[in-house]
Amino acid sequence: MKINKSRWAKSAGLLVLVAFLSSCGLPRVGPNKREIFEGSVQKQGDAFVVTVNDRVTRATAVVPALGFSKAFRNAYVIGSDTIRPGDTLGLTIWENVDEGLLANKGQNATALNEVQVDGAGFIFVPYAGRIRAAGNTPEALRRIITTKLAPQTPDPQVMVRRLAGDGATVSITGAVSGQGVYPIERPTRTLSSMLARAGGVSIPPEIAQVTVIRGQHREKIWFQDLYQNPGMDIALRGGDRILVEEDQRAFTALGATGSQNRVNFRTKTLSAIEAIATVGGLNSNLADPTGVFVLRNEPAEVADQVLGRSDLQGAQRMIYLLDLTKPNGMFLARDFAIRDGDTVYVTEAPYTQFNKVLSAIAGPATTANNLKTVTGL
Repeated sequence: MKINKSRWAKSAGLLVLVAFLSSCGLPRVGPNKREIFEGSVQKQGDAFVVTVNDRVTRATAVVPALGFSKAFRNAYVIGSDTIRPGDTLGLTIWENVDEGLLANKGQNATALNEVQVDGAGFIFVPYAGRIRAAGNTPEALRRIITTKLAPQTPDPQVMVRRLAGDGATVSITGAVSGQGVYPIERPTRTLSSMLARAGGVSIPPEIAQVTVIRGQHREKIWFQDLYQNPGMDIALRGGDRILVEEDQRAFTALGATGSQNRVNFRTKTLSAIEAIATVGGLNSNLADPTGVFVLRNEPAEVADQVLGRSDLQGAQRMIYLLDLTKPNGMFLARDFAIRDGDTVYVTEAPYTQFNKVLSAIAGPATTANNLKTVTGL
């Protein structure tokens, strides 16, 4: 009887020691499931803890919407020959007399090279005066100059060439093979063709975003959408600035995963299962597959749908729980979309902390036994 009491006392003492060590803050990757649930609104906390199901995956499947407005999409394709302020023209004028108004003696042709269209859109032609060139095609301008010269020289013949000038160019910078200033010509009047002229994007197409800056307006689109949706392949305007850059979205992985890191998105959409795989999957020695959490600040309209409410104001702290051990847990993780700024946190399995406690107990005991053996005490 005394022996049983002694064993009971030792067991009780061991349990007390385990509980004491557990509360002393042994090393761990973060809060456990119980502690996370303690911080929920249901427990007077400030975050909603929601178990992911099919309805939740649909309500939270928000992909950043990029695309051009109607003003950009409805802009007509400008003629590649339309003259604009800043363009450079080449003029040749033939006169049907030996000694004409413009030609040198013994010649009947006069070449006016690199005639600059001024900021107001005008050029000056001797004996024809100041003529508006901007907005006209070379053919229309030819007729205007011919009409102006006809009363002064018999049967003048005029040829007008539009040279690529700075009034019909766009600048391309960022992740393209050839940054620079390019003229809008017949083959490069749309966004996709101009990007091709610059050598294409130099980053993976699935993470490339294209920004077009036109005056005070700035609009952005996914590079791949230019080809998947031809209606987004907008017509360019002189002075447009085109910027190609890599998607800047990222999520943070913490807890019992293969690595803990801030990870950039490598695709336009990213699921929870893909996010976990990106950081090396679950740590098989530590992770609790029933405790995979996704933490985010959710817009009120999305949080209302998730919680079945309509009274929330402002962004809400949401904690989504994925249980990978359930029959459809892997499917739900595959369908649940990760968004920019999310934190993916995997809790430790309960036995992991228990093993740490036992190690904390066994370590000093083993050290004491070794010391006793060495000293012979």
